[in-house]
Amino acid sequence: MPKYQFHDEISLAETAEELGKKAMSLGLIPSFVVRFFPDSRQFYIPNENESEPLTPEEAYLRLKKLVEEAG
Repeated sequence: MPKYQFHDEISLAETAEELGKKAMSLGLIPSFVVRFFPDSRQFYIPNENESEPLTPEEAYLRLKKLVEEAG
């Protein structure tokens, strides 16, 4: 099982982005969007029922679960 490391919100958001890219390359999600703001980021992981903005924490947890279940 891979070990993901982060120590602040920026590195958490970057880790979530990397997991999003990995999930896309594995075909687990069709796309994802990251909206950048001066003090934060919002993640959108579209699915058939909803596409609400996620915090970096929510995106990390959702993407981590997808990637680990696939691997």
